[in-house]
Amino acid sequence: MSELTRIPAPDGVAAAAQYSHVVLGTGRFVAVAGQLPLDERSRLVGEGDPAAQARQVFENLRRCLAAAGASFDDVVKLTCFVTDMAHMPAVRAARAEHIPDDRLPAASAVQVAALVRPEFLLEIEAYAVVSP
Repeated sequence: MSELTRIPAPDGVAAAAQYSHVVLGTGRFVAVAGQLPLDERSRLVGEGDPAAQARQVFENLRRCLAAAGASFDDVVKLTCFVTDMAHMPAVRAARAEHIPDDRLPAASAVQVAALVRPEFLLEIEAYAVVSP
């Protein structure tokens, strides 16, 4: 695990309750492609259920990070793409199962018109920094 510094609210920037404005560290950079709510057999998990989809996406992120020798402790940035901002509470709940409030990464949430398949409600990508 790398040593990361989280700056929740730089001087002159409004505080954020659900993310850190800045996260910095030194080490190997790990980029994890946008993860979808698919299980290991490429089957959709949670059709029409944003909470089930979010849990699967975070499980996929966990597995991808582990493949790179990283964990959620190393994540510096999450980008959430949702088809409806009403899905964000489900995303935050799934995130809370993996990332404690004192280790929140920088984050962005973007509502999109569609994802690669219409049954997908969300997609999340991650960036991490791991000790060299």
